[in-house]
Amino acid sequence: MKDEEVRRSPLFYVGDKYKLITEIKTFFPKQIKRFVEPFVGGGSVFLNVEAESYLLNDLDKNIIEIHQFLCSQNKEETHFFEDIFEVITHYGLSCSYKKDVVPLSLKQQYKKTYYAHFNKEGFTKLKNDYNASDRSNILWLYVLLIYGFNRMLRFNSKRDYNLPVGNIDFNKNVYSALVNYFSITKKRKIYWKSLDFRRFFEQEKFSKNDFIYFDPPYLITFSEYNKYWTAQEERDLLLILDNLSTKGISFAISNVTHYKNKENKKFIEWAKKYQLNPIKSNYISYHDNTIKDFNEVLVTNY
Repeated sequence: MKDEEVRRSPLFYVGDKYKLITEIKTFFPKQIKRFVEPFVGGGSVFLNVEAESYLLNDLDKNIIEIHQFLCSQNKEETHFFEDIFEVITHYGLSCSYKKDVVPLSLKQQYKKTYYAHFNKEGFTKLKNDYNASDRSNILWLYVLLIYGFNRMLRFNSKRDYNLPVGNIDFNKNVYSALVNYFSITKKRKIYWKSLDFRRFFEQEKFSKNDFIYFDPPYLITFSEYNKYWTAQEERDLLLILDNLSTKGISFAISNVTHYKNKENKKFIEWAKKYQLNPIKSNYISYHDNTIKDFNEVLVTNY
């Protein structure tokens, strides 16, 4: 794959490495036997890395279930699109990839939010149907992700999906991302896990033939993805990284060292043992999308 042919994940994860992968990859080994991601998220990194096999993990079972579902459809592409367009049509959602159905009057009244207003009723009905079900319909969950606010997955204490409708729909970018995802994953040996990163490293065996890329939650930033990450998780992760290094296993880890008036002193001090490479960040927080003073880095042990 050419460097300029960057593939985006069809999960459109907020803060994923889609815009940074070309830069980050310049620091990766040229030959990778097994590519490992303990925090795979939307998957924009593994989609753009060539390896003989892939071991991909995320604590969020819903994310992994969507990945597994999409992988199961990669040889049934026509059938998949028939199914997803049937759901979109059934719930009366807009699909700009196929046709612009939003009335001009609505566009004039809500110049920047007309998709949200048009899709609100159908999205709410789909959300209610999903929450009332046994939650086994991953296609429904994927449609909720595509039409939901900021294309996120969020659930309440009852495990009900509880995001409002977003201001976007199934467009040509979604279609292209899905087609690319199917094309790439059908050719690859991929193994999925959904474990806490500590259990992941307890259960799996690693060797010098592995390259492990870490993109954990960032301790000093705040987003939906980061809110359960504490100083204890950070300490446990750094111990795992040091242990990998003593075994001669190559890794790279993305992190943020400075964010507004905060500084991740523990990580900065730890990173002095390794190679610290500054990265032009695209970090976006659901809670705060203003311009920020921060430094994102990639630390490598090779």
